Amino acid sequence: MTTGQDLSTRPSPSCGVRQPGGASGYATEKSRTTAAILAFLLGGLGAHKSYLGQTAAGVLYLLFVWTLVPAIIGFIEFIILLTMTDDAFARKSGRPVTA
Repeated sequence: MTTGQDLSTRPSPSCGVRQPGGASGYATEKSRTTAAILAFLLGGLGAHKSYLGQTAAGVLYLLFVWTLVPAIIGFIEFIILLTMTDDAFARKSGRPVTA
């Protein structure tokens, strides 16, 4: 029997308003700002790739960190993340775009 409620949201314990998040209750969407900061500060280590769920790319950055190429690519991706719109980031990260 279904009640018609969206099971991907949970009511807040303090006020009862439904909040986004899965079964754990934590929001699952990633922040473009956080990804950009990680790309700037730790881009050469692939921290922004790991944060965005691209673990294989993050490991690849770690393997080639000695060449400094990942640091250059990380800085370029930092600029791209800063200039990207929220809708483009949502599409790139696989989240549904809200109208």
